[in-house]
Amino acid sequence: MNIRIPDKLYFKIGEVAQIAGVKPHVLRYWESEFTAIAPVKSRSNQRLYRRDDILLVLKLKELLYAQGYTIAGARKKIKESSRQEEPLLAADPPASDCADLLREVRHDLLKLRAELRRTPFS
Repeated sequence: MNIRIPDKLYFKIGEVAQIAGVKPHVLRYWESEFTAIAPVKSRSNQRLYRRDDILLVLKLKELLYAQGYTIAGARKKIKESSRQEEPLLAADPPASDCADLLREVRHDLLKLRAELRRTPFS
């Protein structure tokens, strides 16, 4: 499956439906059956999917449509695959390293802001 996902942070349900090749009501149903699919909601209550949500939708479509899994079987398969990925979380850097990195990024952003204020735009 070689589907190109545009490079952006959030996607509306219609965009996700088009990328995945399913109807929006199918996505809403899958949300009710699979807690792993949990798009955030905007102030206007629109579903906003992230790239990870889209990848999960595509995986779910593959399991249900191409491999013939039932909803329960797909739920079990997704749960199993997420358990296999959990050890990767243990490899995350310690919180102190993240705090140092965030301080460094903040410092760089403040320097950039100061530089931009000094530079006249034409």
